[in-house]
Amino acid sequence: MSLEGSQYADFTVWRSMLFVPVNVKKYVDKAHERGADAIILDLEDSIAPNDKAAARDMVEAAAPIVSQSGSDVIVRINRPIELAVRDIEAVVSSGVEALMVPKIDSASHIRLLAELVDTIEAKKGVKRGQTKFIAMVETAAAFPRMFEIASAHPRVVALTLGSEDFASSLGAEPSAEMLLYPKQQAVIAARAAGIVPIGTIGSVANFADVEGYRATIKRSVRFGFEGSACIHPSIVPLLNEGFSPSAEELDYAQRMVDAYKQAYAEGRGSVTFEGKMIDIPIVERAERVIDRARRLEARRNRR
Repeated sequence: MSLEGSQYADFTVWRSMLFVPVNVKKYVDKAHERGADAIILDLEDSIAPNDKAAARDMVEAAAPIVSQSGSDVIVRINRPIELAVRDIEAVVSSGVEALMVPKIDSASHIRLLAELVDTIEAKKGVKRGQTKFIAMVETAAAFPRMFEIASAHPRVVALTLGSEDFASSLGAEPSAEMLLYPKQQAVIAARAAGIVPIGTIGSVANFADVEGYRATIKRSVRFGFEGSACIHPSIVPLLNEGFSPSAEELDYAQRMVDAYKQAYAEGRGSVTFEGKMIDIPIVERAERVIDRARRLEARRNRR
């Protein structure tokens, strides 16, 4: 994996990513008030086929509106390739941080889109590498290729498995039980490639069940996810809270790391900490908590 990709993944924090249909003005105008780390201007599922051409032309004006409070701008483009090409030509700009690319089939699919983005960035005078990819695996056919998709190109900084479309391709219901194995594979593939796993172990459709959603987030954190997209603004604070280390967790992690560093300086590779034996893998998890808190603070400072 390239250094460029690993650096970006290390410093990206997208706890909450709110879908906003780009052609609904009232949603676009209020998006910056929702507190999401990223706003996904949607050109795909929320846009009727006859409105897609007009919608892609709205991204340029919508991007500065939704980002005025510090949210990153992501655009979910379309599939098939004919629509994807037109979307990319229209939306790539210095104001768009990433493209969410749906129904990815293979590594070659990613590389084809990346080559097009190279050309468009150069044509528009956009800094090379500005436009990152969030790869969406959404079919049974693409699932076995998830590892190669995750590491296909430096532009890919995050991976997600689309619950609804993936379940549909299986002829299954998107229950937490059914999604557990494929979602675990998505986390493993992302971590193996050094990129960010995005999602929850469940469907994003039932946003009215707040307590159920909160429990889903907690479970997803335990399985290694770092953030998730959502379709309703009421879920944004739940995601921000659930994917942030608490003050207690951060304090515990810092004390653990400090204790281990002292033991290591004394020539010991393991140490008893508050009644538990800790060694390198446990300390590395604590260091990840500290690093995530640092990156969240950096985001707050940017805002």
